[in-house]
Amino acid sequence: MQEFVTPPPVERGDRVAVIAPASNVPSEFAHVYELGLERMREQFDLEPVEYPTATKDPEWLADHPEERARDVMDAFEDPDISAVIANIGGNDQIRVLPHLDPDVLREHPTRFYGWSDNTNLACYLWNQGIVSYYGGSTLLEYAMDAEMFDYSVEHIGRALFEESIGEWEAADCFTDQAGDWAESRSLDYHRDIEPSDGRSWAGGEEPVEGRIWGGCFEVLDQWFVHDEWLPEPADLEGCVFAMETSEELPHPGMVEGWLQALGEAGYLEAFAGVLVGRPAARNHTPAGDTPAHERERFREQHREVVESVVGEYNPEAPVVMDCEFGHTYPTCPLPIGGEVRIEPGTETLTLL
Repeated sequence: MQEFVTPPPVERGDRVAVIAPASNVPSEFAHVYELGLERMREQFDLEPVEYPTATKDPEWLADHPEERARDVMDAFEDPDISAVIANIGGNDQIRVLPHLDPDVLREHPTRFYGWSDNTNLACYLWNQGIVSYYGGSTLLEYAMDAEMFDYSVEHIGRALFEESIGEWEAADCFTDQAGDWAESRSLDYHRDIEPSDGRSWAGGEEPVEGRIWGGCFEVLDQWFVHDEWLPEPADLEGCVFAMETSEELPHPGMVEGWLQALGEAGYLEAFAGVLVGRPAARNHTPAGDTPAHERERFREQHREVVESVVGEYNPEAPVVMDCEFGHTYPTCPLPIGGEVRIEPGTETLTLL
């Protein structure tokens, strides 16, 4: 396996680039965007630097993938920038990748934060041997309604300021409710918070360590269709697979079929372990009209599918589900390319 570098930690007072390498909404929901920047300043003592794409509308970004790539490279190259933070996800970042210069990124490794469609950049950086962080986006974690989760503040802080995150504790609550961004007063109110029953463990019982590869299910699916940047199973031997599903709420049967395809292609047997983010069970409608019992059944079906398929192809791999990354909150920015220790006996995760 190639050598990996974890970019230097950020220091309080540092300048961080704010960019939109996927899609964007600040032009429509400026109050949410400004809250995210304010929290960077006040809670983390960061100086956000808005790059050109940061306030562009989605239509402009869709027409200019090369400009999105330019912001990524300019931010990495700037010696005064300590981290690069994506505003939000999207659905076409794969169109940005051909415009990136991998030499620029390798020569100027910088901590990158983003999730969902930013799986593209995370996995592209993985190919360059650069650790990035799956989470910590401007418009979601930083601009959380009412206040940031204490859990997110703690773990984003570690992902920013520490060499490694350390023990990855489970959260005691979560939400998958969308914010009502069209109503500015909604930022004053907490989303619907549910108690967490903790993580679900399955599979192998021996401790394992490995480098993390993966991201959002729907984006990884694009990578397997257009496989120009896709690692071979041998390249991922001994790695830990991380996957989570988006607000598109893919049916458990779809997840099952996709995992079976990974198994038949030799990927599942290559992984030392599997981490699964808690599935979102309601889409991005503030009403969140799916009854609680239906949401729990949806999550349970996802757990059953993952446990069954991974168990078929790789029964020795420990599988940890309902982890704090992806499209539910709070989150811990997951270091893609970083190492994790999975200890089933004590049910602990450590991000090394």
